[in-house]
Amino acid sequence: MADEELIFDEELDQRNLPEVEYTEDDIKSLDPRSHVRIRPTMYIGKTGDGTGASDGIYVLLKEVLDNSIDEYMMGYGKQIVITVTDTMAQVRDYGRGIPFGSLKDAVSVINTSGKFNDSKAFKKSVGLNGVGIKAVNYLSSEFTVESVRDGLKKRIVFAEGLPVSEDEPVPCDEQNGTFISFTPDNKIFKGYRFLEEYVIPLIRNYTFLNVGLAISLNGKRYISRNGLLDLLKENMTSDPLYPPIHLKGEDVEIAFTHSNQYGEEYYSFVNSQHTTQGGTHLSAYKESVARTINEYFANKKFEFADIRNGMCGAISVRIQNPEFESQTKIKLTSSDMGPGEPKVVTYINNFIKRELDNYLHKNLDVAEIILKKVQDNERQRKAMAGVTKQARERAKKVNLNNRKLLDCRVHLCDVKGNEEKKMASSIFITEGDSAAGSITKIRDVETQAVFSLRGKPLNSYGLTQKVVYENEEFNLLQAALNIEDGIDGLRYNKVIIATDADVDGMHIRLLMLTFFLQFFPDLVKKGHVYVLQTPLFRVRNKETIRRAKGKRDKMREETYYCYSEQERLDAIAKLGQKAEITRFKGLGEISPEEFREFIGPEMRIDRVSLRKEDGVADLMEFYMGKNTSERQNFIIDNLVIEDDSDMV
Repeated sequence: MADEELIFDEELDQRNLPEVEYTEDDIKSLDPRSHVRIRPTMYIGKTGDGTGASDGIYVLLKEVLDNSIDEYMMGYGKQIVITVTDTMAQVRDYGRGIPFGSLKDAVSVINTSGKFNDSKAFKKSVGLNGVGIKAVNYLSSEFTVESVRDGLKKRIVFAEGLPVSEDEPVPCDEQNGTFISFTPDNKIFKGYRFLEEYVIPLIRNYTFLNVGLAISLNGKRYISRNGLLDLLKENMTSDPLYPPIHLKGEDVEIAFTHSNQYGEEYYSFVNSQHTTQGGTHLSAYKESVARTINEYFANKKFEFADIRNGMCGAISVRIQNPEFESQTKIKLTSSDMGPGEPKVVTYINNFIKRELDNYLHKNLDVAEIILKKVQDNERQRKAMAGVTKQARERAKKVNLNNRKLLDCRVHLCDVKGNEEKKMASSIFITEGDSAAGSITKIRDVETQAVFSLRGKPLNSYGLTQKVVYENEEFNLLQAALNIEDGIDGLRYNKVIIATDADVDGMHIRLLMLTFFLQFFPDLVKKGHVYVLQTPLFRVRNKETIRRAKGKRDKMREETYYCYSEQERLDAIAKLGQKAEITRFKGLGEISPEEFREFIGPEMRIDRVSLRKEDGVADLMEFYMGKNTSERQNFIIDNLVIEDDSDMV
């Protein structure tokens, strides 16, 4: 091949590209601060505006907290005080405080850290690269650090990573520790706002993983006494079949139980870092638990899927020098527990095999409940074997030319690719072809897919998983999302229900939420299910602009899209009573060009949350069950009649 002559046929080159000069002036070398500010997604994932749990402002807060957690892990400071407003966050720990001579470099010079000394000071830390806190500084319009050590306090203020002022150490009567205040730069995080609904789970996880650590958020105190046991109790929305099994070792802690919900649900952590996409430790955990249970019930030869169906579990490990898939640290790739230590898989497997086997032999009542649950799963799977096989074959054939699914190019489960685009991957579940048509014409083909429903889907409440395979629409949707074997292979980060803002649309929305809550609750719990908010009204006013004599007058149109009655009234107040008001009855009435704004970067979507205190089981039974008379009385008592008489 080396001797073959390469021939380029200019006649076949259809690119028609303009000639562009390429010189030394085009080659640039950026300093670390400039690189972080120009390419923030390399360091913190997507930027966002705070309306998503994975948005950059929460990553910044986590990077600051990680340093405080490391101090606690080393035995210094038992509390952390956090203050968060809409645009600013402050963290005060009571650790050792950063040495004054290195304070400036520690927060502003990249690759500077106290964690490079063979982990002597920080044996098992999550942040080892000397990048995190500097990225926070670089990406903040204001950043202040204060260190208190032995009766002295030193303070330095930065703006966009550049020093503004530096005070000499002054006497104080405060406890040792570090204080950091930062305001994310709104030029990078446009229109951002901190939301407590995303800050609180972050803090709760830190307390679950660091028993005895007290964290105060805006005056409210959080603490855990039972670690992962508390985590499961906090997050499980179905009643456990038996008290959660809780096992702790030197560098590993696990907890799990079964419930009657479908699928599997896991929470995994490394050195207090929530690895939302799992990794080597979670894979080892799932494999080891299933194998140990299978070996305990000798000669049963259960399939691992039958053992794990309905399982809710959590694992936390401490690893030296952990390696993650990216700077956002949401997936562990380390194969070893640390230099000279065993493999992650070996360590976890040995721990679970020994401790779980001992537990089952000592708690025969729990073992009996697990056996019954696994046998029930096995019977259900075998009863569905024929149905699922046919459904898979049908879905496979249809997916080759699935007219219901108009796919995008980038998916959450892609092994490679741009992380920000993968996190932006979405699928709109639409009501009929007309709505799908509007979205289809103006969607982002890179990251937005469309799945079109045919009329109202089946009410799946109280039905078994068999309906997922027998109902063609549900089966095709399951295949499109790639969630048959759990959400590890989920193809879209956001599953967005996009229905009309009328009674039928609301009913379809409830039917889809029932389907997800019934069969794929983990999809909701992990924050992947959303509802698209579309405008109820368009209020516009056409104004004639008078031109100079001899020139034609020009029409100017001012338009407001209103998502509530109050927004409609506000728009009328701005445009006057003669404004034209249109009530959108369905998504199909909205033109593609208008729709472009509603599914673009600024689209309004509400994340569907699932918490224990919501009483989801009771709500679903009331609204989707067979209690017809109770529901009729509720509707009559709460009936609201909409008046459209003032609309044009």
